[in-house]
Amino acid sequence: MADYLTALWFRYLRYDPSDPAKPDRDRFVLSNGHASALIYTILARIGCFHPSYLLTFRTTASRLVGHPSSVKLPFIEISTGSLGQGPAVAHGMALGLRMAGRSEANVFCNCGDGELQEGSVWEAVMAAAHYRSDNLILSVDFNDVQIDGHVHRVMGIEPLREKFEAFGWRAIESDGHDMEAVCGAWESALRRTGKPTVVLFRTRMMKGCPSFEDDPGWHGRPPTPDECTRMLRELGFDETFEQARDSYGEVRYR
Repeated sequence: MADYLTALWFRYLRYDPSDPAKPDRDRFVLSNGHASALIYTILARIGCFHPSYLLTFRTTASRLVGHPSSVKLPFIEISTGSLGQGPAVAHGMALGLRMAGRSEANVFCNCGDGELQEGSVWEAVMAAAHYRSDNLILSVDFNDVQIDGHVHRVMGIEPLREKFEAFGWRAIESDGHDMEAVCGAWESALRRTGKPTVVLFRTRMMKGCPSFEDDPGWHGRPPTPDECTRMLRELGFDETFEQARDSYGEVRYR
């Protein structure tokens, strides 16, 4: 998700880094909360905390817990982790903004493709179409990987575009790693049509690290230092894991 969510946060999402609670901000919900490391990295880059604090990820005293908590950090609109809840919450936010006269604000929600096996997702999809919530934009990390294996083997979800369209949504498909295509998809999604929009981003797990790509075994475990060094090399960096870690300097807690 790194490519397309970077484009969203740094080009299209409307927010004020100095005022996380600004009423007319866009909202972002990370429904697949286990991907918290990515949202923490983004929050560090927009100035919510020093990047060295990322080194505390999943340690006992850290606010950077395994699933993002709205109690611990700004811009986390809701604590997530129980898969399937995000679309319903995001739709509630979209309706609330419309009722409050702030329908110019958008609500973005990101799901994993394996998460779409949850029935609660489709209840929210049906409701959003019924209420014509066109300030709701759902993005899907469509990489065919979930914790138990490849999605098409665990429980197939195709034809996904046709399913969303049958529910009354506008569906857009895009290469999730081609930045020109990604930006075009977001720009198209932001055009209001009277329907909620889903963007199906075709991605590849661990993209850029050929030795590790498309392996469901990486869904939930961290790399060893040696594996991390190999990943950095394949991504084009010269540092070892230890050098990359030490380049952050002393961890700053704030």
